[in-house]
Amino acid sequence: MPTEPLICSETVSRVSSVLNRDAKQFGKKHMFDVSEETCWHSDQGASQWVILEFPQTVQVSELQIQFQGGFGSQLCTLEGCRKGKELVRISEIYPADSNALQSFRTEAATLDKLKITFENSSDFFGRIVVYRLSVLGEKL
Repeated sequence: MPTEPLICSETVSRVSSVLNRDAKQFGKKHMFDVSEETCWHSDQGASQWVILEFPQTVQVSELQIQFQGGFGSQLCTLEGCRKGKELVRISEIYPADSNALQSFRTEAATLDKLKITFENSSDFFGRIVVYRLSVLGEKL
């Protein structure tokens, strides 16, 4: 099955928090702009999350994420659902505390909404910094 990026301009995204509510400098859009100069920077908290609502049903097969070392998550829970349904757990991934772009294959899941929860942070205050987030799979 050929994979393609699933996040597009029509994908609706939400995040748990933004550092100092400064969306211009640290907002969610920076995870998707493919710039090495910008990032989403969460505020403090026990767990942070990103929700993606795709404009059409997709089959997710891979997640790519790039954290800032020292502000990553060592456990991420992926949940998804179809329109109008409750979120169900798809899988867990275990990223390294690294600046490198990391790729994780997931069980193929057909969904309209994906929630990525950063269960813990390598930062003492629970902050997460994501430079790049990409979801790969197939548009259905």
